[in-house]
Amino acid sequence: MLGRLDRPLALVTLALTLYGILVLYSAGQTDVPTSVEHIWHRQLLWLAVGIVAAVVVMRLSPRLLEWAAPACYAAGIVVLLVTLVIGTGGGTAASSHSWITIGGARLGQPSEFVKLAVILMLARYLAGRRTTPGTLRDLVIPCLIAAVPAVLVAIQPDLGSALVFGGVLFAMLFWAGVRIPLLVLLGSPIASLVLAFSPWTWGGWIVLLGALLIIWRPFVWEGLTVLGANLGMGIIALPLWRRLAVYQQHRFLSFLNPELDPRATGWHIIQSKIAIGSGGWLGKGFTMGSQKRLAFLPAQHTDFIFSVVGEELGFIGVLVALSLFFALLAILIRVARRSPDPFGSLVAFGIAGVFFTHIFENIGMTANVMPITGIPLPFFSYGGSFLLACYVAVGLALRVAYEGKGLGYREL
Repeated sequence: MLGRLDRPLALVTLALTLYGILVLYSAGQTDVPTSVEHIWHRQLLWLAVGIVAAVVVMRLSPRLLEWAAPACYAAGIVVLLVTLVIGTGGGTAASSHSWITIGGARLGQPSEFVKLAVILMLARYLAGRRTTPGTLRDLVIPCLIAAVPAVLVAIQPDLGSALVFGGVLFAMLFWAGVRIPLLVLLGSPIASLVLAFSPWTWGGWIVLLGALLIIWRPFVWEGLTVLGANLGMGIIALPLWRRLAVYQQHRFLSFLNPELDPRATGWHIIQSKIAIGSGGWLGKGFTMGSQKRLAFLPAQHTDFIFSVVGEELGFIGVLVALSLFFALLAILIRVARRSPDPFGSLVAFGIAGVFFTHIFENIGMTANVMPITGIPLPFFSYGGSFLLACYVAVGLALRVAYEGKGLGYREL
C-alpha cells in the first residue's frame, strides 16, 4: 500500500500540520498568563491519533464506505439531536450547544464528523444516479441530505459550521455536472436573505434575478418556485434576524463596521487587522508578535490563529501558508479528477469543498472580508476533534488516490 501512497497529499498535509503546531506553540507564548501556553502538547497527542485514524480509514474499501454511508449519516443525525439536548459551549461560542462533554471533559464537536458523513451520503446518492441532475426537482434530495444536519447545527447555534454544509453541497453538485445557472438559481434564496437587510439592494437583486430567469428560460414551475423563494426570504429576513443569538447579531454588525463598538463586538476584528497589518513583509519574529504577547488578540489559538501568522511571520509567512493550502486543494482536485470511480471522485471533491470553505471563511474573517463565524482553520486552529476530522478526511482522499493509482493512473 505504501508504494501507491499519494505522497504529495501526505507531505502537504504533514507540512501544514507542522506549520500549524509551530504557530500554535507561538500563540501560547504571551506576556500575560493564559490557559493556552501548553495546548500545543495536546495538539501533538491529537496529531498522533489523527495519523492512526487516517491509516485505518485508508485501509477501508470504497465499496464498504459507500455501503455504510446511510448508516454513518443516520448516526450523525442522531448524535446532532443528542448534542442539542446535552451539548455544551466553549471558547468564543460559550453559549452554544456544540460540544459533547462527559465528566467535565469536552470530547469534541460532532458536527466536524457529520460533515464527512454528509460527503459520503451525497457521493453515494449522486454517483448512483443514471443521469446528471438537470432540474430543481432533481436537487431536492441532495438539498435535504445537506439541509437536515445544517439546520440542526444552526440551532445549536453554530452558524459557521452550518454554512460548511452548504459549501459541501454546492461543490459536490458542481462536480456531479449540475449546470452553473441551476446552481445560481438554487443559491439565489440565500442571496435574497442576505441582501434583504437593504431594501434597495434586495430590489436590485430581484430585478437581476428576473432578468436571469428570462435569459436562462427554466421550466415555468422552476422559475415561479425560485422567484417565490426569493420573495419569501425577503419577507422572513427581519424575523429571522431577531431569532439569531445576540452574539451572532453583534458579529454581523461588527463585520459591517467594527468601529461601531470598538471595545466589545468590534474588538476581535480590529485587533486582528492591527496584528496582520503590523507584520509587514517579514513579520515581527517567531513568538514576538506584540498584539499576541499582550493578549490583545482574542482567540489567538483558534479563530484568529492566522492573525498570528501575519503578525509574526509577515507577508512571507502568509504566502507560505496560502501556498500550502492551495497545493492541498489542487492535489485533492487532481485526486478527484483521476479517480475512475464516481463515488470516490465525489468524495475527494467534497473533501476539497470542506477544506476550501473553512480556509476561505477563517482567513476572510481575520481580514474583515467575511463575518466572524467562529470557524477553525484546518491544521492550524487548536481543537482535537477538528484535527482528527481533518485527518480522517485526508485518509479518505488517500484511499481514493490509492484506488486510482491501482488502475494505472500516474502521479503528478
